[in-house]
Order: sequence, then C-alpha cells, then structure tokens
Amino acid sequence: MRIKEILPWRLKMLLKIILSRIPLRYTFWQKIGLFRHGKMDQATYVENNFNEYCSIAKLNHQDLKGKTVLELGPGDSIGTALVASSYGAKTILIDVGSYAVEDVSVYQLLANELRSKGINVPNIDAAQSLDEILNICNAQYLSNGLESFYGLQDNSVDMIVSQAVLEHIRKDEFLAIMQECQRIMNENGVSVHTIDLKDHLSKALNNLRFHHNFWESEFISSSGFYTNRIRYSKMLEIFEHAGFSISIVSKNTWDELPTPRKHIAHPFDLLTDDELCVSKFTVLLNHSNL
Repeated sequence: MRIKEILPWRLKMLLKIILSRIPLRYTFWQKIGLFRHGKMDQATYVENNFNEYCSIAKLNHQDLKGKTVLELGPGDSIGTALVASSYGAKTILIDVGSYAVEDVSVYQLLANELRSKGINVPNIDAAQSLDEILNICNAQYLSNGLESFYGLQDNSVDMIVSQAVLEHIRKDEFLAIMQECQRIMNENGVSVHTIDLKDHLSKALNNLRFHHNFWESEFISSSGFYTNRIRYSKMLEIFEHAGFSISIVSKNTWDELPTPRKHIAHPFDLLTDDELCVSKFTVLLNHSNL
C-alpha cells in the first residue's frame, strides 16, 4: 500500500497545501506521483475508458468516423485523441492547464501498446513534439478552461466525455461550462460523465467539514484537492437547467455516512443521509428538446 493511501486526511490536506506552494513545475510532481491527474498514460485504462464511453452512448467504433469527440479534463495524457483518431474521429481536449505529458516517447509507447491490442492508432513514430502528435491525430488541446469553449462553434461536437472531472470544476463556473457543453453539442449528440462525489483526501466526506467561504477560496482551490461539493441531486438540477435531459447509467452509494454527520458543515448538514451517501454516479446527457 502506498504511503499516501494510509496518511490521515488532515495530514494529506496539510501536505498538499504546503507542497502546492513550492515553486516547482507540475511535471516534477507528476514524476513522483503527487498531484497526478488520472491514469490516461496507461493503455488499458485509456482503452477501457473510451470503450465504456462508446458503450454508454450506444456508439459503435465505426460510427465515430467523421465525428468530433470532446474530452473534459484529459489530465496527464492525450491518450483519448490517439484512440479516437484510430476510428476516424476528431478530438478536442479541454483542461484548465497544460498538464499533458510533453515527452513524445510516452505517447509512442502508449501507441505501441494500443496497437498490440488491435487498435489502429496513427503512426506517431516520427513525431518530435506534442503538437505534432496532436496534428497527426486531428486533435486540439485547449487549456484555458471555460474560455476554451468560446472559440468552438454551436452544434459542432458529437460526443462529450469526462471521467472524474466534473467534481473538480470551480463551483461558480459549473453551470456556465455545462451550458457551453449544451451549446456546442450536436442536437443528436451525447454526453457521458462519471462524477466522483467522494472527497479526494480519504474517499469520504471530509470536504464537507468546511465553511463555504474557506473552501471556495483561492487558497484551497489551488492546493490540489479541491472539489466543488455539488451533491448528486443539485448536480442533476444543473444539468437540467443547462438544457440536458438526463439518464442515470449507474449510481454507487455508501451503506452509511463515511463521515459523522456532526462534523458536516452547513448547509450540507441539512441534506438527507440518502443524498449524502451517493458516492459516485454516471450520467448520459442528451438535448432536452429531443
């Protein structure tokens, strides 16, 4: 078991606050396993994620030819672009920073592993930069968060996907980003999102212990463990308000509250146990006017 998995949540929080203030590039923390954004540099993880998106959206791989796939929060890798391009799809990757590994050898190895699984990944052996790989894969990598959407045309995207990303969007930008997703999504398009509602410290509800003003401060949001704390029912309300119809694909729950109710701050303390016990869920979103 890794050390960070057995550390108390308070100590993890303190360490991340301290480490996030050290003026080192994200690539340094990435190499030592801290502040990592997902596992998208692992072939099996990339392939399984993409196949799950398509399965939920009821899209065969051959249906993707000529389509545009947008991934929110690609994290450390542009792996989705490699897989999507092998089926003839264009990819748009949107994040709040340039977190993707720039070492082309990482993607060349990933491509080889995917190819060994029978996926016809584009040949990137001669690529010498991340931009070259993106060009070969017919992909865009945009890293200005909400502003990245503004240059995208209405009804221009066929599938929007994310894996444990929506919970990290700043609370005051969440509705705006979902409205942008609705705007750019083709009227027959689909959106598939898996949302992890657990705290990102000890997989409980310790993030609900804190007052709104403290938690939403720049101090906390820039410390590497921020989640927007939008709970299950409220998030569904926002999806609906943004213009989506909602299908619940799956919902995971705790049998009992993982964090004692007496430690949960207002207004979360007013929520029912059933609401607080939703730990993770996956949704399929369509345009509500269909």
